[in-house]
Amino acid sequence: DTLLRFAVNLYGAPPLAGQEFMDYRRAMQKEETIVGMGLQIRVPTGEYFEDKLINLGTNRYTFTPQFGVVHNRGKWSLEVSSSVSFYTENDEFFGGKLLEEDPYFVVQGHLIHTFRPGLWAGLSAGYGYGGESTIDGVSANDRKENYAWGVSVGIPVNADFGFKLGYIGAR
Repeated sequence: DTLLRFAVNLYGAPPLAGQEFMDYRRAMQKEETIVGMGLQIRVPTGEYFEDKLINLGTNRYTFTPQFGVVHNRGKWSLEVSSSVSFYTENDEFFGGKLLEEDPYFVVQGHLIHTFRPGLWAGLSAGYGYGGESTIDGVSANDRKENYAWGVSVGIPVNADFGFKLGYIGAR
C-alpha cells in the first residue's frame, strides 16, 4: 500500500535556509519548543486477494492524524507525540466478509541526552490501545493494548558516518 504523510510545524523552528538556519540553531541552543501536527494516509494500492487471509495490501484506507511536541533544553530533549488511526471498511475481506476496525490510539515519549555532536543516548516508551475488529458485525475480540520501551545510543565514527545501538522491549 502507498503511504502518504503531510506534516506542518505550528510553533517554533521556522523554515530557513543556509546561514539563517545555522544562526537560528545557534540562538536556540539553550531552549526551544516545537509543536507540530501531521496526517498519514495509507492508500489501498497493494496487491489484494479476497480469497487469501494474508495479503500485501489492506483493501482499505487508514487515516492517522498526529500531534507532537519537542522541547529542547541544553543537551536534553523531551519529545511527546500522539496519534489515532481511523480505518475504513474492507468489504472484500477473506471469504467475501465485511471487516471493520475501531480506532487505534497511540502515545509515546522520548528523553534524549546529547553528550557531544553525534553522541547521544535516549530512553523511549509508548502505549497503544484499541483497534478491535468486527467481521460481518461479530466482534473478533481482538482489542489491542501494547506497551513498548527502548534504550538507544548513537555513536559517531566520523563526520559522515555513525551507528545506533538499541534495545526494544514490548508487552
